[in-house]
Amino acid sequence: MSWGASGLDVTFGGRRVLHQVDLHVDPGQVVAVVGGDGAGKTTLLRALVGGARPSAGSVRNPGRDRTGFMPANASTWADLSVDENIDFVASAYGVRGTDLAQRRAELLTATGLMQARGRTSAQLSGGMRQKLGFALASIHRPELLVLDEPTTGVDPVSRVELWRLVSAAAAAGTAVVMATTYLDEAERAAVVIVLSQGRVLLSGPAADVVRQAPGTVLASADGIGPDRSWRRGHERHGWVPPGQDPPAGALVLVPDLEDAVIAATLQQEATDV
Repeated sequence: MSWGASGLDVTFGGRRVLHQVDLHVDPGQVVAVVGGDGAGKTTLLRALVGGARPSAGSVRNPGRDRTGFMPANASTWADLSVDENIDFVASAYGVRGTDLAQRRAELLTATGLMQARGRTSAQLSGGMRQKLGFALASIHRPELLVLDEPTTGVDPVSRVELWRLVSAAAAAGTAVVMATTYLDEAERAAVVIVLSQGRVLLSGPAADVVRQAPGTVLASADGIGPDRSWRRGHERHGWVPPGQDPPAGALVLVPDLEDAVIAATLQQEATDV
C-alpha cells in the first residue's frame, strides 16, 4: 500500500503554501524532502499526518493509529523521564503489557538510551533527546513514519545513529518520509523531493534529480555574479540558465545533488521574476 499526497494544495490565511504537490512512499522506502526555509517541508509533512487540511488534492495515510510523527523539535516531555515518556505515548496508542516491555527494550537498545531511562528529557543531550523523539514516534510500529528534520542540530555521531534508526525502520517495512537539511542523507533515500516556495522542483532517485538539474553548473563564479553563485567549501560554483552559453574558458562541472538543488531553486526564482 502506497501512502502520500496527490495534487496537494494547502492554504493558510488565503495564501497557498503548497501547490500541486505529489509524494508517494511505499512500505520499506525512504523519501527525503529537501528545500530551504519556507519551502513548505513542514506543511507537507503535517498534511501527511492530518495536521494540515488540504484545500485541493488528496492525502492517503494509514490513519492516526498507524502513523508516527516526529516534529522538528522532538515532542518529548521535559519533566518526564525517558521511561515515563515512553509509558505516556505508549498508553495513547494502546501499547501495553508484554508488547510494551518488548518494544521498550528494543527501542532503548537501538537508541542507546537504556542507561538513561531514569533521566528526564530535560537532562538529555540534544542528540539523545532526538533519539527519544524517534522512539516515541515509532513506539506503536507505525506503517507510515513521518520525521521533520530529525538530525538537524545534533552532533555528528548522533546524526549517524539517527540515520541508522531510519534505515532500520524502513528495513522492517515501514514507509518513511523525512525532511532533512543534509543532502548526504537525502542521497541515501529511495526518492528525493526538492521543494521551493511550496512547489516540487525536482523529484526521483538522487541520480535522476541530478540529471534533471536545469542549466549549467560552473567551477567558479567568474563572470557570473553573486546572485547566481554559491560557496562550496573553499570554492564558489556558478550557474548559467538554460539556453545561455557559459563564459569563455569556464570549467563546466557535472553537478552533484547540492548543485542540482541550488540550480533548480535559482531557475524557479528566475522564472518567477
